Amino acid sequence: MIKNDLFLKALKGETVERPPVWMMRQAGRYLPDFMKLKEKYDFFTRCRTPELATEITVMPIHQVGTDAAILFSDILVIPQAMNIEVEMKPGVGPWLPNPIRTAKDVDNVIVPDIDETLGYVMDAIKLTKQELNNEVPLIGFAGSPWTILCYAVQGQGSKNFDIAKKFCFTNPVAAHQLLQKITDTTIAYLKAKVAAGVDAVQIFDSWGGMLSPVDYQEFSWKYIQQIIDALKDEIPVIAFGKGCWFALHEMANSGASALGVDWTLSARNARYLSGGRITLQGNFDPARLYSPPAEIKKMVTQMINEFGKDQYIVNLGHGILPDIPVENAKAFVDAVKEYKT
Repeated sequence: MIKNDLFLKALKGETVERPPVWMMRQAGRYLPDFMKLKEKYDFFTRCRTPELATEITVMPIHQVGTDAAILFSDILVIPQAMNIEVEMKPGVGPWLPNPIRTAKDVDNVIVPDIDETLGYVMDAIKLTKQELNNEVPLIGFAGSPWTILCYAVQGQGSKNFDIAKKFCFTNPVAAHQLLQKITDTTIAYLKAKVAAGVDAVQIFDSWGGMLSPVDYQEFSWKYIQQIIDALKDEIPVIAFGKGCWFALHEMANSGASALGVDWTLSARNARYLSGGRITLQGNFDPARLYSPPAEIKKMVTQMINEFGKDQYIVNLGHGILPDIPVENAKAFVDAVKEYKT
């Protein structure tokens, strides 16, 4: 039994004394101890070394005090396993030297054997579960097929993913083949994570908001729905689409246990658009963690009041920024722990 099961209770929609809290990208870049490891080991070495991934995953539990841990990894381990080369370039971020641009390129993409290609992730999960010793739940995650396609086709991060969108709109057959391969790989990957011991999974659709509502249904949501359908009976699934407020109604009827929302949406509108019956997660502006700790605490309390303490998981509206002071991250978490109705 997990000692602090607030997060799992919120996913089930149960009544809680206070909402649980964790932060996207909490295992990493703003923590001084993480920066020391970063100087020693390159990015994918940290992902591929179970001992390092475990150490980083557990750091915020001890240093900031969140109610759930999220495995240190990256959404781009999936394309790597699928025969798509991915590098992490300092100052650039993800860099794919041979982006996918043709139907022939899509043919060369494989649906891999997860144990062979991503076994190191499962080893990290098992080690992390030992290290956490049932203190808090562990979250596993994957990128949405559309978000993975964006990187695979664009070749790097982008403000508008114009090359990725052009590929989908001029070559839809190949685009759907690629999306299906990513979906099949992601389902197998997340099922392996469940078998390895994670307590919940989150799907990050970071670039879903780049699509119009109609294109979102075609190129993103229907693939996320396949993933939810494959996993929802085994484990709670959180779907998070940045900028995807327009799809909250469909998302709420998807079988997901919770929906993540970003900071551009008020709590009231998020509840309204999602039908008011599903657990929501979010949605503090990550840049607001630059505010003084006292102000952060006031804003967090207000945010909980607006969402309501039940069917709610306190989080940021996207990943924590690298130069946020640890004391500010702690103020965010402490505000939730001190919350009184």
